[in-house]
Amino acid sequence: MKARTADGAPKEVYLSFVSSLFDNRKTLFTGMVVHILTYFVVYHKTQDPIFILLSLAFAAIFANRIYWFRRFTNVDKSRWTLDDIRSWELRYVLGAASTAAILGIGSGYSILAYEDTFVELACISVTMASMVSIVGRNYGSSLAVNLQSLACCVPIIIGALFANDPYKMLLSVMLVPFMLTTQAMAKGVREFLYENVIASREMKKIAGSFDTALNNMTHGLIMLDTERRIQVINRKACQLLHLGDRERLKGCDLDVALRYGVRHTFVDGSMPDLIQKQLTQLVDGSLSRAVMAFSDDLVLEFSANRRPEGGVVLIFEDVTARAQAERRILHMVRFDALTGLPQRSYFGELVRERIEQEQEAVSTGFLLLDVDGFKHVNDMKGYATGDRLLVAIGKRLMQVAPGDIVGHLVGDQFVVFASSGEGGEALIERLRGIHADLGGTYEIDDTTFRISFNAGCLILEQGALADEWQIKLDLALFESKSRGSGILTVFAEEMDARYVERQKLKDDLREALENRALSVVYQPMFTADGSRIACCEALARWNHPGKGFIPPNIFIQIAEEMGVVREVTHFVIEQACRDAARWPEGVGVSVNLSVQDLRDDGILAVVRKALAETGLRASRLHLEVTESSLIEELATVRDILEELRRWGITIAIDDFGTGFSSLSYLDSLPADVVKIDRSFVRDIGEDSRRLKLLHGIVHLSRQLDLQIVIEGVETEEQLALINRHRCADLIQGYVYAMPQSATDIMDLVERTKKRGRGRMHVA
Repeated sequence: MKARTADGAPKEVYLSFVSSLFDNRKTLFTGMVVHILTYFVVYHKTQDPIFILLSLAFAAIFANRIYWFRRFTNVDKSRWTLDDIRSWELRYVLGAASTAAILGIGSGYSILAYEDTFVELACISVTMASMVSIVGRNYGSSLAVNLQSLACCVPIIIGALFANDPYKMLLSVMLVPFMLTTQAMAKGVREFLYENVIASREMKKIAGSFDTALNNMTHGLIMLDTERRIQVINRKACQLLHLGDRERLKGCDLDVALRYGVRHTFVDGSMPDLIQKQLTQLVDGSLSRAVMAFSDDLVLEFSANRRPEGGVVLIFEDVTARAQAERRILHMVRFDALTGLPQRSYFGELVRERIEQEQEAVSTGFLLLDVDGFKHVNDMKGYATGDRLLVAIGKRLMQVAPGDIVGHLVGDQFVVFASSGEGGEALIERLRGIHADLGGTYEIDDTTFRISFNAGCLILEQGALADEWQIKLDLALFESKSRGSGILTVFAEEMDARYVERQKLKDDLREALENRALSVVYQPMFTADGSRIACCEALARWNHPGKGFIPPNIFIQIAEEMGVVREVTHFVIEQACRDAARWPEGVGVSVNLSVQDLRDDGILAVVRKALAETGLRASRLHLEVTESSLIEELATVRDILEELRRWGITIAIDDFGTGFSSLSYLDSLPADVVKIDRSFVRDIGEDSRRLKLLHGIVHLSRQLDLQIVIEGVETEEQLALINRHRCADLIQGYVYAMPQSATDIMDLVERTKKRGRGRMHVA
């Protein structure tokens, strides 16, 4: 039974009332200062040493009370008994009553000894002010209220009675109801608060019981004791797990109950061990949340909450629809929307998995296929026909390369990964057969196309995956294109001359970086209606003294291979901040970060220095990251981006949708903007599926409160569709502007403003 005071109040309520007495030391200090100053002023007027003595008494009592106030604050109250609380209440009451008594005595003495209006008024005023505060400060103790009111009023009444003034005597009699009213008010406040505290405690108990029942009506709930026995299980849990009558499950071991469900319902024999392992991790606290796929048609998400008294509460819900939707979206991200084949990044992942799964030493190889004359098909028959041709090629490639990994890289390029236990020569012949079978006639839109393929082939050593397989394939394909039409070339070591040239290019790039010979151009991002330039993407350019302009996709790739891409990024950040600082305030600048930039936090110092030296506001700087830069160290990348975002810098995910895990990055990274890759815009006017896919990605991004930039908008038709469906916040593409110098950007901003004002004037 809980301890209670004599009037029935629980100990914790009594303690809260006593604690309220020791709160708000500022008012205590203020009151004491006023008391002392008042009596010093009275002494100055009367030169009566009694008031000095009263002031000293105030100071002594104040020091004593402050000491006990501090003791009360620091003492451990968790083990206090009623006697302990009562003793602290008495300490407070004695100090408060002493102060009140001095006030009352001073007031009574001023009435009795002086006929001076100021003296009487000063003493009685501070006394009555203290009386007013008794209710607000001391309601928690009836003893404190009673003693203080008596100590204040009784000396005044006595002084007035002996002053031989009938009006003062009448006034003193009126203090009696004032004193009683004060006591009654304090009692009313105390009883009101007591009733509310008790009611609040009861309501919390009731609310706790109803909260468990109501908030889990749509979720399954299982409450386990320390022995993993079921104490509480609701109807939804039994329905989701097919466990039958919940009443018979109380007291049953969780493993036994689940094994019964597994054996008699929907889970196949291969799943129980995995499910049991996950549940064990949830129960023992090593896992707080887990998604369990019981079957293709039932996916449950569990969360575990430890109970203070031991045991755990498992809450779970059916997330099958969400899981299926995520799988569909992930499929759209991993696979090319046109052909249904794996895209470049996912193709590479499948290849790595296949090599790791090979039990025996086998020869492996790649076949890179490029449609010969595909541009002619697009030019003559249109992009829609070209897309249908690519779909037909993809289907035939799946037929002629059964069991191999087939992917669609970009545009009209396809790739095959094959393996053979018969040696490299046999594998080459097999790949030649795929190349030959893929060529021939295709019937598209009542038109017959005779298609041939240029191809590059690469044979790898057993069990090895060369890091430069794509480069070597490209070299072999380039060799085929240079030799004629429909040729397959196997990569050979004599092609290393190309590598030598590449090495020379690396040396030249290093020298260009040392001499700051790179330049930066900017491609504007317009608002969807083209009325304003919101930001410009900084693009590095290299004008080689002997070879002319080197495409960015070549020298950036070389920089990554050399490990100097950071230097390129640092140069672009510094130059972009310097240029943007001269632009109008409303125009930002966006810079791409590579995977090497995000391997450690060194990029933070670079950005901080660039902003400080140029004076550019952090909010005008945007930093773009691609999915390839997120794969290696996601936790490190997240920390870096979160720090940059705290500075006010905008974070954008570039080329969204081209990787295989965009959704997980959107959920886990501090992103503000997604830049949808140009591949989703291509032919949206002719292919309704592309438009639907674009619209779906836009809808998902908006649900996450992300700003949307669509890249690669090149035609008025594409722009009109995007604006009609409200797919973009910003547009980046040739339809509005090509990359330009920093100076040209300033001119373009001014021209855009004038066009905008002109439209407003016409409107």
